[in-house]
Amino acid sequence: MIATIPSAVLIGVDGKQVSVEVHVSNGLPGFTVVGLPDAAVRESRDRVRAALLSSGLPWPLRRVTVNLAPSGVRKGGAGLDLPIAMGLLVAAGELAPETIEGMAFVGELGLDGSLRGVPGTLVLADALRPRLLVVPDASADEAALSHRDAIRSAPDLAGLVECVLGRRQWNAPAASSPRRGRGPSRNGDQLASRSGDLADVRGQRFARRALEVAAAGGHHLLMVGPPGSGKTMLANRLPDLLPPLDRSTALEVCRIHSVAGLALPPCGLITRPPFRAPHHGASPVSMIGGGSAWMRPGEISLAHGGVLFLDEMGEFPASVLEALRQPLEEGQVRVSRARGSASFPARFILVGAMNPCPCGEGGSPGRCRCSDAARHRYARRLSAPLLDRFDIAIRLERPQVDELIGGSGGESTARVAGRVAAARSIARHRAVRANADLAGHSLSRSVPMADDALALIETELRAGSLSARGMHRVHRIARTVADLDGGGAVVEVRHVREALLLRCRRELLLGGEEEA
Repeated sequence: MIATIPSAVLIGVDGKQVSVEVHVSNGLPGFTVVGLPDAAVRESRDRVRAALLSSGLPWPLRRVTVNLAPSGVRKGGAGLDLPIAMGLLVAAGELAPETIEGMAFVGELGLDGSLRGVPGTLVLADALRPRLLVVPDASADEAALSHRDAIRSAPDLAGLVECVLGRRQWNAPAASSPRRGRGPSRNGDQLASRSGDLADVRGQRFARRALEVAAAGGHHLLMVGPPGSGKTMLANRLPDLLPPLDRSTALEVCRIHSVAGLALPPCGLITRPPFRAPHHGASPVSMIGGGSAWMRPGEISLAHGGVLFLDEMGEFPASVLEALRQPLEEGQVRVSRARGSASFPARFILVGAMNPCPCGEGGSPGRCRCSDAARHRYARRLSAPLLDRFDIAIRLERPQVDELIGGSGGESTARVAGRVAAARSIARHRAVRANADLAGHSLSRSVPMADDALALIETELRAGSLSARGMHRVHRIARTVADLDGGGAVVEVRHVREALLLRCRRELLLGGEEEA
């Protein structure tokens, strides 16, 4: 007898429907899985057998063949355990086919018959619409973010069979309000949470302004300064200046975190911008995403909708830093491997922090221990094309003693976040999420400039201080400054001056020789 059970597997951050076909026939007892299964799927034989016997259900002493269709797509993960077990029960005659008609199954089996959640349940539930999806209790709330009314769950295999036979009630997700809270969500997955107020930052008035402009326009920010100048402190406060994620972006972020196997917050959708701060020893795959058997999203995708903070940026391998250039421009990353390819969303604010030289003192007389050659080598760790992709680049110095002791704090996070939200609201009238998304070819038409402002940009272009990409970025920053200033229709020369000031030249930033 043959049974066909609908299920799904992960391909990148998307779900792919799979038909689990189970055939039970006479012959020597055996269990074979075909259809390009990975090691986890091939090992399902032992998990399914132990789970059936532990649940008081029979294991057929006949020849069992499991086909995962379509056969040309590689299947991975332990989420096919449950559909294989259900197909086996139907094909062996233990369950009537009509008892599971219209249902799909996703879940991992424990040896004791318990049902365990699997990564990417939210994405798999999307792929299996509009079928009634049966998942483990641990995955019910996550699957319900996709379609609450079509989700059922059970704690173990024996209880699931009882529900299918109508002997007990299904477990359904709690019928509460949509999961859109903004409760605490910081865990080991580095979701953003309040880590201090911006008013705690002493001094650094110019850096605080740069942070505000970066938040308001979605601009990438590079901070260069000696240890103790407040670079990390400022970066950690950036997520709280950003407005909550809209529902579309929140669902994208939830899908990415679900596929990566990170726990979603108990309050529901991730509405706070994510914050990721990988160590400078991160590999290119961990940063960009990919893998051999499982296409996993990298740090840049986990930061989608939020902030990617690279502390000690000069210590990151050059291959990792250069791999950021394409995602910074396009807002997504396409990973290609021999076994397939996948596309991951990657629209984030990049914040880099680094020392001006290897010792950190940046050429200060009597303090810096670096030779000129060492400083120049350090400056070249960030290529000119990568530096050009930072909208805002500033140099910081250590705060003065009077500012650290007894000095008054600056504006609070709540007050600055209010101005950022107002600027973002103005940007949405231009049909963009933030000014950093404004297309370069339409800037002159959609963001008009005063004549003296255009003349100032022309002067910088002729002096070689700006590239074509840099001109567009200065234009966008000036528009953001104007929005923070009240949102006038025309960008004025004072807005352009501030934008140019926020985009420090390379030789002033790192003390190295400017590259062409």
